Amino acid sequence: LGGRSIKTLSFLCHRRYPTVEVRAKAFNGSTHVAVPEDEAFLKALLFELRITDQHFVEYRDTCTRLDTSPVYSVRTEAGDLWPVVAFQKSDLIYACLALVEEPLKPQPPIFSISGIPQGLDLLIGIQDYISPSRKNEAELSAKIGQLRNLLLQACPLGTPLQTNIRSLNSSFDDIQDFSTHSDPKQPAWRTNTYKGKPHINVSISEKVKCMQYDQKDIMDVWQVYGTVTCKCDIEGAAPNVTLSLNLPTNGSPLQDIVVHHCVTSVDPAMFMSTSIDTSDDSAFSGPYKFPIIPPSDSFDLCSYTSQVPVPPILGRYQLNEEGSQLKLSVNLKLHESIKNAFEYCEARMPFPNRGPITHLEYKVSYGQLDLSREKSLLVWVIGQKFPKSLEVSFTGTVAFGPKTEENTTDIICTGNTAYVKLYFRIPDFTLTGCYVDQHSVQLFTPGKPKINSSRELTSCDYYIWNSKASAPIMYKTIFT
Repeated sequence: LGGRSIKTLSFLCHRRYPTVEVRAKAFNGSTHVAVPEDEAFLKALLFELRITDQHFVEYRDTCTRLDTSPVYSVRTEAGDLWPVVAFQKSDLIYACLALVEEPLKPQPPIFSISGIPQGLDLLIGIQDYISPSRKNEAELSAKIGQLRNLLLQACPLGTPLQTNIRSLNSSFDDIQDFSTHSDPKQPAWRTNTYKGKPHINVSISEKVKCMQYDQKDIMDVWQVYGTVTCKCDIEGAAPNVTLSLNLPTNGSPLQDIVVHHCVTSVDPAMFMSTSIDTSDDSAFSGPYKFPIIPPSDSFDLCSYTSQVPVPPILGRYQLNEEGSQLKLSVNLKLHESIKNAFEYCEARMPFPNRGPITHLEYKVSYGQLDLSREKSLLVWVIGQKFPKSLEVSFTGTVAFGPKTEENTTDIICTGNTAYVKLYFRIPDFTLTGCYVDQHSVQLFTPGKPKINSSRELTSCDYYIWNSKASAPIMYKTIFT
């Protein structure tokens, strides 16, 4: 990545990522085209951009060749380098070679390659950082000198993490010149050094997926997916921290645990429990200790699944078609073990493949019912709390007008196959009971860290299907 002055025809700043080149070779094998030496690449790029040779060249200038700028194919002695993202701004050219995470033959469509917009965003960020100083040679030279260090933060291992280079300039004093002054023990993922009081933030976010059918021959299924996100502001090149996750006595064990590469060691028993082996009743129940050398930025410490005994909200949905009307009935019950304090909770009843709702009569025991602007969706807003009985109900009659092209369609919801989808969020709560034990956090550097922890449970694909009709199922139980 870098720029080049048309006047001097040389690199002002450039950087290679050997790890990215290794990945590119792995994707393409014997057809891989290696990136040539710097001067050879620069010469080929300027030729492709018609800067050093403006005479007509058949393969480059023919009108039958599709113009895909700012994405170019740069011809080298070893073969064509593609896709090279490049653009000119005043007397500077900004260019990068994007990684294509698939074979290049046949050439994939440009819009399917995520590296192209990522590279373009990073180049625009570099251009935005350099441009204000373009007319001041001394200031321009100073900024270009800082650029390599700023790229250690913005794009440490070849994948852009931050494309707003200008925003990184304010923390330049904290950036170490890794080429000459870095601690050899400092891991590659710590791209800068923090200065200040130690501060650790840990967030546990759990999502619950659910399919409920209310039918004897079909089992309801549900599962929890959790992610633990951390941000450790700690001084030192390679600080050692140990974070622990705990479960209450009746908590559901964590399964399918995947950890971040900054975790230095773990108890092998943590990885023995998987959601595939349903017969295993000796799952590791903690504490889950994670010794880490944390990255500089926020990161996902681990992810996991868990099979909790019951879903948080049990529901029944019944839909019957009577003439030109539908009779609806919905019952929801919050399990007594769930914290009854929602940020939001609502049940949505969509009616795809039908016309707009022209008639609606209903009764709700709690909350309020809204009709969407398109008149194809009923939204039952339960609110932030279930009543003392922990049960709510809805009954109604709905009639529809003729279907138009503007109405939604769904290849699954044909006939009386229909569903209620629940949306909710419960702050300061996890379905597994998983929490961060602040007293067990160990920091092997001077100073007592300030520790903030948070938890949340949200719904994700939480469906209650009409029990009076067929529905898509994950698996079926056969009774003999």
